[in-house]
Amino acid sequence: MKSHALRHVLTHLITPLLMCVGMGLAYMGAFVTPEPNHLPVAVVGSAPEAKVLAQSVKDAAGDAVDVRTVTSRADAVDLLRAREITGAYVPGGETPEVVVATAASDMGAMAAEKVFAPVAERQGAPLKVTDVATPVDDDPTGQGLFFLLIAISIGSYASVAALGAAGGALPMRVRALLTLGVSVVVSGIGALLAGPVFRLAHHDLAGVWGMAWLYAAGILFVGVGLHTFLKRWTTLAMMVLFVMLNFTSSGGLFRPELQNGFFGALHAFWNGAGFVEGARALLYFDGDGLGRNVGTLVAWLLLGLAVTALAALRERHGTAPVPAPGQPKHARPDGRGSASPAPEADRAETEADEEAEETVGV
Repeated sequence: MKSHALRHVLTHLITPLLMCVGMGLAYMGAFVTPEPNHLPVAVVGSAPEAKVLAQSVKDAAGDAVDVRTVTSRADAVDLLRAREITGAYVPGGETPEVVVATAASDMGAMAAEKVFAPVAERQGAPLKVTDVATPVDDDPTGQGLFFLLIAISIGSYASVAALGAAGGALPMRVRALLTLGVSVVVSGIGALLAGPVFRLAHHDLAGVWGMAWLYAAGILFVGVGLHTFLKRWTTLAMMVLFVMLNFTSSGGLFRPELQNGFFGALHAFWNGAGFVEGARALLYFDGDGLGRNVGTLVAWLLLGLAVTALAALRERHGTAPVPAPGQPKHARPDGRGSASPAPEADRAETEADEEAEETVGV
């Protein structure tokens, strides 16, 4: 009996220990040593001198930057608003200028300034910094959307424990309706935080709520579907998908130009990046790029619906659902129920409760 209890405890310790390793590798790999990695910048000018300057910057920085030339400052501003470059250098005799957009990435803007500061120093002139897209005063670093992402994510993946484990006795169609309702509530909380509470969104709050709903619903449906197949390992899977890989690749703290290629590649299609970049496009860049990011969120929601549909088929052709607490667990021949519960049902119910505690605790 003691060996069984010890084995039971050790088995449940596997999940938090794997989380410890995974979180360390993901967060430290993504955030500890941010440095430019093909940071896109531009030099303004069409004369040969501008091309020579761009090449000299590239030679000095190597793979840290990708430098192009643009014919006018207006063209550079358009590229900044489209988030195709991080900064643009405008040569000038007395006041050379670097143009940035901190609403796209405060850290990226700082990196662009560092790239061009030595150029101005060699000219013996102070560098003027012009910001063409600044965050709102209530979110001066522009990182509030990242922390909003965290709040919505936790509300979503933690709810999977209740919907998938504690609700395991319910038919999948009922769990799917509950999942839909929870996604509305979680995204509504996110909209309240973004709007009246912290005022991250000074306009288009309905659009932010819509993206929050797509994001939350995608996570919830993926999780509820996966639970049918993974059971208590769903907690670990959700942490990997929607914390370790998701937060680190979202671009909320460092855009992909300041990370290694792995997280930069995930940024192109992961759902957290879709939410953060979509909200930035809506709030600061007149919707430029919004459709692409909404498409990412829709794709993840469709993935979640597909996984849930597969889970419904599995349950329909598999074992019967575990009876809910309070229902008879064994039927006597006379149909009145047995005084002794089924051991299998007890174990399933206990595991469901333990999984819920693990998930919410995380």
